[in-house]
Amino acid sequence: MKAALRAKESARLATLRLLLAAMKQKEVDERVELEDADVLAILEKMIKQRRESIAQFEKAAREDLAAKERAEIEVLEGYLPQKLGEAEVAEAVAQAVAESGAAGIKDMGKVMALLKPRLAGRADMGKVSGLVKSRLSG
Repeated sequence: MKAALRAKESARLATLRLLLAAMKQKEVDERVELEDADVLAILEKMIKQRRESIAQFEKAAREDLAAKERAEIEVLEGYLPQKLGEAEVAEAVAQAVAESGAAGIKDMGKVMALLKPRLAGRADMGKVSGLVKSRLSG
């Protein structure tokens, strides 16, 4: 935040302030100290909200507002861990299926419960869910 202040990067600074406010809000609301997983969840939620906003702004032909949201996503993604490749995600899914002893689609919850903490912030959980579903149904 100090670097953004010194460099007079107002858009980056505003985004960081939003992130810090969201983190502080969660700490106050739940009376807990945030763990790394909690911060990742906040980041992912903020990015998801901005993606939804972009879709709405583009539908309303407000490219200026959509561009602002894209810039915020770029700043927020800088604080996420490096994304895993498709092969690494597929390997993690295979490992979780083997660990959980999942036999069919009804065991998808068990597999996802194992994967969520391992892949949080490092993979799109929607895509992971699709991989698990295809692996269990096939």
